[in-house]
Amino acid sequence: MPGKLALLLKPLILRLIALAERYPGTLAAVGFVSGVASFILVDRQAELARVIAALMLVSWIWLTLENVLRDGLARRFGLDLPPVVLKFATQLVHQESLFFVLPFFFFSTSWDSGQLIFTGLLMLGALVSIIDPLYYNWLSKRRWLYLGFHSLTLFAVLLTALPIIIHLTTAQSYQLAMAITLLLSFPSLSQTVPLQTLWRVPLLGLMLFGLGAAMWLAQLWVPPATLRLADMTVSAQMDRDRRTPGLAVRTVSAEVLRDNGLFAYTAIHAPRGLNERIYHVWRHEGQEVDRIALDITGGREAGYRAWTRKRLFPAQPVGRWQVKVITEGGQLLGVLRFEVVQ
Repeated sequence: MPGKLALLLKPLILRLIALAERYPGTLAAVGFVSGVASFILVDRQAELARVIAALMLVSWIWLTLENVLRDGLARRFGLDLPPVVLKFATQLVHQESLFFVLPFFFFSTSWDSGQLIFTGLLMLGALVSIIDPLYYNWLSKRRWLYLGFHSLTLFAVLLTALPIIIHLTTAQSYQLAMAITLLLSFPSLSQTVPLQTLWRVPLLGLMLFGLGAAMWLAQLWVPPATLRLADMTVSAQMDRDRRTPGLAVRTVSAEVLRDNGLFAYTAIHAPRGLNERIYHVWRHEGQEVDRIALDITGGREAGYRAWTRKRLFPAQPVGRWQVKVITEGGQLLGVLRFEVVQ
């Protein structure tokens, strides 16, 4: 029976691969459409978004356990997959994953901050994944660069999928994504540095530590994929009944500031069931002067609307001000600038 099943499956798999090689852009398009669909479904509280996100993670299980699963298929069903099939499956997972996460990161990125670098790398990686000469002849032949590409893609998928599937906060998702990425990167790193001698064991540990440290330090530059700032305003008035701010201020006098203070208003989209703590961070001439906490709950179509009011300002408030909206883990949601004049 296993032999008959192998005879049926192998031609089908090879035919699918031939079609995908003939129309390579189709796979990327499917990945992008699934990402856009999940992005819309998350806002609409649809369970299908969970299914799509879970499928992304399942594909990475195959990628990580590639050799074990290939040997199992050969023993159980007599299905010996050629190396070209495995290479193509790896490229397929990279394409699907990158185009799946791009809509989430694109809309949550603060483009006037360092987050531009992270999202830009994802966009560059998506482009490389669909250009075979770049993917096979340039990326795949540079082992360290390929491992970085592989880890970045996995990390981005986890940051997007975990909050959708199990409703973690961005800080919890980031920590868990780091741990899983390090765990699943171990097989690839151990192939690059085979553990044939004892001295290579601490070297491998040092490499994993370096990868973890890089992900931790990059946290400020990584957009919170499943949180999106829908609106942000600094105003001198606030309609508490309608929960809407007054006119936005870009320039305000020191006298008005001392008399009335200012409101910082934010509307944030978050996945269903997500409880998240964010902060309004007030900065004057680059120095933090106040940090006010807000607890948000996702699921509102217009975004969770909240505001803070600041009345106490320095004796000399004249100068450039910023109000940053950040998560509990330090990831930037947005920033608004205004100036205080005499």
